[in-house]
Amino acid sequence: MLYYSLKGSLVKLKLQLPCNSPLRYHHGMDAKEIAAKIVKTLFAKGYVAYFAGGWVRDYLMRHPSDDIDIATDASPEEIVKLFPKTVQVGIAFGVVVVLMDGYQFEVATFRRDVGYEDGRRPTSFEPSTAEEDAKRRDFTINGMFYDPLEDRILDYVGGKEDLQKQIIRTIGDPFERFNEDRLRMIRAIRFACRFSFHIEPETQEAIAENSDSLFPAVSRERVWQEFKKMSVYPSFDFALVEMHRLGLLSTIFPRLEGTHLDEIKARVSSFAYMPKETPTIAYILQLFPDITEEEIKDLCSDLRTSNRDQKFALFLHAIESLENPDTHTWSHIYAHPDSQLCVKILSAKEADDEARTQFLYEHAHRRSGLAPHIKRIIDQAPVVTSHDLKQEGIRPGKLMGELLKEAERIAIFHECHKKEEVISKLKETQLWKRAYE
Repeated sequence: MLYYSLKGSLVKLKLQLPCNSPLRYHHGMDAKEIAAKIVKTLFAKGYVAYFAGGWVRDYLMRHPSDDIDIATDASPEEIVKLFPKTVQVGIAFGVVVVLMDGYQFEVATFRRDVGYEDGRRPTSFEPSTAEEDAKRRDFTINGMFYDPLEDRILDYVGGKEDLQKQIIRTIGDPFERFNEDRLRMIRAIRFACRFSFHIEPETQEAIAENSDSLFPAVSRERVWQEFKKMSVYPSFDFALVEMHRLGLLSTIFPRLEGTHLDEIKARVSSFAYMPKETPTIAYILQLFPDITEEEIKDLCSDLRTSNRDQKFALFLHAIESLENPDTHTWSHIYAHPDSQLCVKILSAKEADDEARTQFLYEHAHRRSGLAPHIKRIIDQAPVVTSHDLKQEGIRPGKLMGELLKEAERIAIFHECHKKEEVISKLKETQLWKRAYE
């Protein structure tokens, strides 16, 4: 299954691949060499072709990448004729995916976008030159081309200079760029977050003035995808603070309207101590310290998160909300596959390194002491089973279920590991007496 994103529309494509498909096996050449073969093939037929966009930026920053897009003056139909294995996922946008030697490359015709109407996508496009194609892109650092045949950069938009200055700047008038595609406002902050760059003042001003127009042009799914991309970088806390300062965060989460910027800074201050594997939703929850379980469900539904994300958020919240849990409760918490990650996330909110270390030590010590019970819960191998209770004359039903739960509590509270011991104590309970009333 392959997924392609074309101007904000997620396209899912099912391919029937043979066992020796080039998507399964590489042949010793890296992506740059293979992409250069595509450029060379186009050049040999009289077309202009360059590497485009993000790969060029990353190349200049010496960030290794295999994600290479190619831009050319060849039409989609001509591209399909030239290459034996293609996927026509974006013909309407002038995009063809070329499959070659174990890699896949989006090859797009130079274009000029025409008529943005919905604040997200152009209504149509016209073939154009490389320079015109560069000028319709979002930010200067993403608007450069690389010619692999002559090993040279083509920069029509000042991208190299802005890379050197560590600046995020729109190509052309930022107000026009954001009016064309409002998702670019969030993308500006994502790139600033990723590279620890600054957004230049006029671009910031345009974001602040247009932040309340983000919806409905941009879908909630796209916002969530941007959050997920940002959260893998160390500066996600900075990104959320900047989003709030420029008005985007309160547009996405209206309940943050009126929240002071210093308060947002305080809420994200724990991010630096959270483990790398922290799910995006766990970061977002820190923005809402008093959130309830129902509000978490609404939040996840609004952001269109996965069921897995919602379950994780609810489990994390449940642990954080516990008041004086007993050993039985802790045993079930520690038996959950997400428990250790959640404990690490919660430790990040402690006041300092010493407090965080003590927090983790206490959990590790408690977990170690409850290890046999945790293992039984995970293995679904209780000390006392329904079969054991039947042999004691207990009939199946609701009461048996309650007795099994009570038997588990007894085993944990009293450190009983033999069924005879547990049943003996179980017979002393009011539940057992009810069974014979």
